[in-house]
Amino acid sequence: GRFAELAGILMPFDKTIILVTEKGKEEETAIRLTRVGLDNIGGYLNGGFDAWRNAGKEIDMIINIEADELKMDMQFDEKIMSVIDVRKPGEFDSGHIDVAENFSLAELESKLNDLPEHKNLYVHCAGGYRSVIAASIMKKHGYHNLRNILGGWGEILKVPEMPLKLPSPKETSLN
Repeated sequence: GRFAELAGILMPFDKTIILVTEKGKEEETAIRLTRVGLDNIGGYLNGGFDAWRNAGKEIDMIINIEADELKMDMQFDEKIMSVIDVRKPGEFDSGHIDVAENFSLAELESKLNDLPEHKNLYVHCAGGYRSVIAASIMKKHGYHNLRNILGGWGEILKVPEMPLKLPSPKETSLN
C-alpha cells in the first residue's frame, strides 16, 4: 500500500532505521524505504515482532472498535469523548462525522498539544491504515485513552443515523 509514502512523511531522515518485519520481507521493506529517501538502514530485528515480545521488551496495544460502537458511545459519552479524523483536509471536507476534528496524519505530531488530553479519543481515517499509525504516534507521546475505528470512514458511512456532515450537491447549468 502506501507504506513507503507514509514513512517518507513521518520518519526522520537523519536517524538509523532498524526494521521489524515479517520474515522474508526485510529486503523488500529496505528497498521501498530507500525509494523515498530513507536509506540509513542499520539492519533488521531477527525474528521480527515475536522476537521483541519474547525478549520481554515493552509492548502496547491499540483498542479497536466497530463504527456502530462509536455511534453508541457518542449517544452516551459525547462530553468526555472526541472524534479525531486523520484523513487529509480534502477528504475531511468531502464528508465527516459532525463532531469530528481534523488532524491529518502528516500534521498530527506537530499538533498534539491541540488534542484534548482529558477526553477519550476516537481515531479514524478512510479505511483504518492511517488511524493505526496515528494512534501509535499518540501513544508514543503519552495518549492512552484511544479507540481506533475499524474500517474507518468506509464503515462509518454504513452506520444508520450516524450524525454526519456531508457537502451539499453543487448546482450545475446546462448553458
